[in-house]
Amino acid sequence: MSMNIRKTFAPLPADYVPELRRQTWGHFFGLGIQEARKSAGLSIEDAARLSGMESSEWMAIEGGHVPQETDRLRAMAAALEVSFEKMFNFVLLCREAWEL
Repeated sequence: MSMNIRKTFAPLPADYVPELRRQTWGHFFGLGIQEARKSAGLSIEDAARLSGMESSEWMAIEGGHVPQETDRLRAMAAALEVSFEKMFNFVLLCREAWEL
């Protein structure tokens, strides 16, 4: 029983795939940050305070926003007690999350 997929699904708009890729990598980054925060035994509020952020900003990061500012990434690494190199490598892995 063969099914023709082209008849079943409409094609995606050309600009949808990059947005889907951005969202997927952003989600992956957010999950990694959330796991690091939990491993450090920190609440969202504590992690935000230690990094000089508002709780809403930290929540946005865990929700998929990847900061591009080096100072922000350094502050997050310090709050999570991970090396900046580790944080930077994770950002590089998830670089497609940035809106270019």
